Amino acid sequence: MKRHYFISDNLDDLDRIEQELERRGVVTPQIHVLSKDDTNVDKHKHLHNIESVFKQDVVHGTILGALFGTLAATLVLAIGYLSALPEIYTWTPFYFLAIVMFGFLTWSGGFYGIQTPHKDFKRFQKDLDRGKHIFIVDVDPSQEDIVKQLGSEHPDLIDAGTGNATPRWVVMGQQNVKDFTSTTFP
Repeated sequence: MKRHYFISDNLDDLDRIEQELERRGVVTPQIHVLSKDDTNVDKHKHLHNIESVFKQDVVHGTILGALFGTLAATLVLAIGYLSALPEIYTWTPFYFLAIVMFGFLTWSGGFYGIQTPHKDFKRFQKDLDRGKHIFIVDVDPSQEDIVKQLGSEHPDLIDAGTGNATPRWVVMGQQNVKDFTSTTFP
């Protein structure tokens, strides 16, 4: 799948565009809006805001923190193994320090990530600060023509490039859950 980014300042227009895309076969989990105005996005029935945890780099920061935490914990245990200190004090302080180092660095990575815009959305910060909205569409190669038509049919929609999309199996899994819950629990 390929991700297409568009910039707009009109949420009503984006709402209509999302309905058009859904009529043409692009399913709801393939379409999102990134905006600082979450309240107005939520007022539009067809627009789907990106969850706030995904607007920040929390997941990436936590993973990096966990990697550094693993290295630090390994270093603490290696120092214990290579020195004579465990024979004097036992292994308990080394195990405890390794756990604390891993936990602290993992937490620190997540804390850093929560303060940092997501790496895929950093390039849009100026537009978001100006009150613009980023319209995100993930498409299969067979749906590329739909996105090309979108640009010609809506001249106010500014093409902002492409990027890596959510894997197809995740998008289709989200759609299957939505279909199951809407048909099972109407």
